[in-house]
Amino acid sequence: MSPISIFFIIFFYIASLIFILGVSYKLVQYWNTPAPLKIPIAPSSLDKKGVFLRFFREIFLFSSLFKASKWTWLFGWTFHLALVLLFFRHLVYFWPGDVPIILYKTEPFKYAAYPLVFGLTGLLGRRIFVDRVRYISSPSDYLMLLALIFIALTGMFMTFGHNHPNLLMVKNFAEGLITFQWSELPGEIIFLAHIFPVFCLIAIFPISKLLHAPGIFFSPTLNQVDNARKRRHISDWASKKDNDLKIELENNNKKDD
Repeated sequence: MSPISIFFIIFFYIASLIFILGVSYKLVQYWNTPAPLKIPIAPSSLDKKGVFLRFFREIFLFSSLFKASKWTWLFGWTFHLALVLLFFRHLVYFWPGDVPIILYKTEPFKYAAYPLVFGLTGLLGRRIFVDRVRYISSPSDYLMLLALIFIALTGMFMTFGHNHPNLLMVKNFAEGLITFQWSELPGEIIFLAHIFPVFCLIAIFPISKLLHAPGIFFSPTLNQVDNARKRRHISDWASKKDNDLKIELENNNKKDD
């Protein structure tokens, strides 16, 4: 096996390990972060069913973003939808063993690369040309958008251009990463340029703004029921503080007696 194949195999596992450990750590951190106040964004639901429907609208339709900015919603929603379609399109390569017939039906999903680039270009232009967005943008915001655009463009060149890598080698390499039966990867420069930033984004995911994907489920402005007038809200953190204070007072009273 060539040194370049060994490098990318090791790089993939290191990036995946960082991803798993980093995201797991952040999820535990989010879970243990206290929410001492009722702060759902109005108008909010009065029961858990309504909270579920609200999450559905936020995750699949970006409803809050639609109300805030129609252009940002168009670029953001288009990008995320295209990303999901291309994810299922790429499952063909990573699926171990016999690939389900339904995944072969995802061939038309390759055209989602066009709306993907459209959405990303719009989001990049927003950070460049909108003053208030440019003011709060950091270099990493631009870098991640440029990396995603680069990944999309190299993928399009391979799919629609004349730089096709050996698809059998791509399948064997990708499947080998999952089954630990490693195989030589295609040596075309454009393919290597395509997967390198992908592995980089996997590694930096836990420490980047990309973490909003799982983080949205822990947002108290979205996951809380608006029942503050009917039921007292006290977090586990505050409840533990109250119990500890009561125990301390009881111990002090016993000492005084």
